[in-house]
Amino acid sequence: MRFICLSLCLAFSTSTMAAKLDAKLKELNLPDGFAIAIYAEDIPGARSMVLGQSTGTVFVGTREDKVYAVVDKDKDRKADEVVTILEGLKVPNGLAMHQGMLYVAEQHRIVRYPAPGFSLDLPFAQMGEVIYSDLPDKFHHGWRYIEFGPDEKLYVTVGVACNICDVSDPEGTILQMDADGSNAKVFARGQRNSVGLAFHPKTGVLHFTDNNTDSMGDDIPPGELNAAPKAGMHFGFPYYAGGNIQHKDWKDKTPPQNVTFPEVSFDAHAAPLGIEFYTGDMLPAKYKNTAFVAQHGSWNRSEPIGYRLMHIDFNDKGKVTSDKVFIDGWLKKNEAWGRPVDILQLPDGSLLVSDDYQGVIYRIYYKG
Repeated sequence: MRFICLSLCLAFSTSTMAAKLDAKLKELNLPDGFAIAIYAEDIPGARSMVLGQSTGTVFVGTREDKVYAVVDKDKDRKADEVVTILEGLKVPNGLAMHQGMLYVAEQHRIVRYPAPGFSLDLPFAQMGEVIYSDLPDKFHHGWRYIEFGPDEKLYVTVGVACNICDVSDPEGTILQMDADGSNAKVFARGQRNSVGLAFHPKTGVLHFTDNNTDSMGDDIPPGELNAAPKAGMHFGFPYYAGGNIQHKDWKDKTPPQNVTFPEVSFDAHAAPLGIEFYTGDMLPAKYKNTAFVAQHGSWNRSEPIGYRLMHIDFNDKGKVTSDKVFIDGWLKKNEAWGRPVDILQLPDGSLLVSDDYQGVIYRIYYKG
């Protein structure tokens, strides 16, 4: 009897929380014609997302110790099941898919697992293969992001374990390596904490967000969206604390090479994280080949900022033409009730957005 009562109470509590969250969605400000709904719940610390290549299963990383699989069996655009497929890992934040393999970037290494998607009862933990184990084992800015490029190389962000300091490879870089972890080398330098990677669907150019130096004031330095059309570029850190802003301790120091400044300078401390280029057909045509960026929100600003999605417009040549707020409202009266992390396009052209504060995934779609 006690077990039945406990189960009923838990079910009631979960249902009540879901209803409250559904009501909160009405507080969000969306462009005309767009709608948002809960796609999946009960995913504590939901961060990076990647789509299974054959079944549509969505794999979700965290900054805790678990990786989840989110399954929509009946294809009604709402998850039927959330399965823990890996646990006991070390900050498994970064995920990527390549040739049917799920790549998981932990703080100190990258492991790949068979990910067929049609069976989530496999002993995934025993099936993993460590392909790279030379990442700095430091927690501060130690959550990795990974992405495969059109060249089928794996790109890996490596943050610096400081606020602002001298750095040496591989910290403060983006690494490039073969799919089996071999031939690893530095692709780009001068990033403090890059936390989102995506390649422009037309030009193939790598774009990445970067979170910059803290404790310089409410309004400096800016967050960044950068473009790296070739290897060997330097993006300024620590000689520039963010954008073209220099820290007082670094004004007299000269960068080792020419510095490339950001394509977009975001509000300071808004914390831009995941980026996704849109290639689908559900949204209006003007969104094709443009990008969305999740801003996780500030933690050290006297008046909070961020907690929203941005839209970055590009011209036909792949150059940024504007940036503006796409959806906001997760911040109300200086209190946040949600924190967007990553963005993922589904095959139907709708967008998923992870929220590590609520432990949910939202689905954004166009009703017309």
